[in-house]
Amino acid sequence: MTDLAALSESITSALPVTGVTMARGELTIEVAAGDILKVMAHLRDAAEFKILVDLCGVDWPQRAKRFDVVYHLLSLTKNVRIRVKAQVGEGESIASIISLYPAAGWFERETFDMYGVAFAEHPDMRRILTDYGFSGYPLRKDFPLTGYVELRYDDELKRVVYQPVQLVQEFRDFDFMSPWEGAPHILPGDEKAAMAPGAASGEPGKKP
Repeated sequence: MTDLAALSESITSALPVTGVTMARGELTIEVAAGDILKVMAHLRDAAEFKILVDLCGVDWPQRAKRFDVVYHLLSLTKNVRIRVKAQVGEGESIASIISLYPAAGWFERETFDMYGVAFAEHPDMRRILTDYGFSGYPLRKDFPLTGYVELRYDDELKRVVYQPVQLVQEFRDFDFMSPWEGAPHILPGDEKAAMAPGAASGEPGKKP
């Protein structure tokens, strides 16, 4: 396996990196959004990270540049992974990397759908998981759990219908007690055992 420290040094010397983190055996580099195409091209061609494993978003509502766009790359020749982060502000866009990694097409649409981060020069920048006319971005941390409408297909009406979001189990009380540990409280009917003849004396042959 490639030494991460040596890999980090070679990448930072060749690229405009704004930050490097090594933790738990993983290498993460931070770059400016405007340099993403240059960085990803170098990692693919010079550093041999040929596979885009994932592309996702992270929401930091209190930060000036609210979103992290996170790329996970894999090098089979080096047997190592790397994570690339770029910060994007709300209303800003970042360049699409489809020209370098065609697999990014689905991931970029998902990030746009869930966070509202747009990718410039993407050939089909539409929502991909939510339904027609959906309002809001579900993975933003300020997205409300109620107050929005949801869409479903109605078999009787033969069309898509809008209805308020309903969290029917919001106030339900679930009992996660293990059946192997037994009940810590008195179950209904246990009081009869104490009232049965012979229960207090423990006389044999008498059932409570």
